[in-house]
Parts: sequence; structure tokens; C-alpha cells
Amino acid sequence: MRIIFIGPPGAGKGTQAEKIVSHYKLVHLSTGVMLRVAVAEKTEIGLQAEKYMSSGQFVPDDVIIGIISERLNAQDCKKGFLLDGFPRTLTQAAALDEMLQKNNTPLDIVLELKVPDDELFRRLAERGRDDDKPNVIHNRLAVYAEQTLPLLQYYAKQSLLKTIDGQGSINIIFERMKETLDKFI
Repeated sequence: MRIIFIGPPGAGKGTQAEKIVSHYKLVHLSTGVMLRVAVAEKTEIGLQAEKYMSSGQFVPDDVIIGIISERLNAQDCKKGFLLDGFPRTLTQAAALDEMLQKNNTPLDIVLELKVPDDELFRRLAERGRDDDKPNVIHNRLAVYAEQTLPLLQYYAKQSLLKTIDGQGSINIIFERMKETLDKFI
């Protein structure tokens, strides 16, 4: 099973991703983790990424796409994966489609974990982190909506998008996800 997992800050995506990966025996591909590993291992792409990361800049699409491409070709990804944090742009989505088409491994599903903004705001504010101040939360949610809407439309046109209600207990939300994902087994 090949999954893209999309959700706003505070939706519980990290918790649900862990449960999905464990239950379905998938490889969890988080771009943040992959970037840190590539930098630590001093791969060619990792060295490129480090230049941007060390100066606080966003890593450009071509570098991110290179890291994803490298990772998707690894043997452990052949049985299935959950992509978390990628794609973030339409350019990245098109590049991913091309990679998967070359490998004859199309996506099965794009899961969107949807939670109303007022609930996201409440959850994030309760965490009490430094980056969870009201003005920062509003900005993060606005940026997420702006960046993600085109991706949701892109995958909806391909009939890959499934939206899951992200409200309720962790187990109830996971049951909703399993109900959707079990159709692909």
C-alpha cells in the first residue's frame, strides 16, 4: 500500500501515522527525518540540503525530490510506504507521480485528516509550546490551508483523495482510517 498522509498542525497526524505504519507494516517516510539522515550520512543530496538547512532556508524542491527519489528506490519501500510531509507543492506532487510511474508503483490513496480550525486552535494552544502562541497558530493554519488546498484538488481530480474526520478519540479516528485503508488490502 502506498499512501500520502496530509493533515494540518494539531490534527494528530503523527499519532495516526505511527498507528497506520505499525498496523499495515509500512515504511514511514517523513521528509524531516529523511533530510536529517541524508545530512548525517553526508550523501550528495544531504550535503546540498545542509547548505540550506544550516542557514535556516527552505530546502528547494529539486533537493527534496532527490531525497525522496533516493529513498523510494530502497528495498524496504517495495512493500509499501506512508509519505508524511511530502508532497507540499504541486511541483513536488507532479515529480512524485513521475517517480512512481517510472517504478510502476502508483499511489493507492491520499488520506486527509480533517479537523475544524477552532478545534485545531484549541489543541495547539493546549500544548503550550513556544511556537503555539495564538498569532503563530493562526499563521501556521493559514499557511497550511494555502499550501494544501491545491494538493487536495490535485489528488481529488485523480480520485485518490479520501477525507477522514479527525475528531474523537485516537482509537475512533484510527478505526475510521482502517475502514478506508482496508479496501486496499
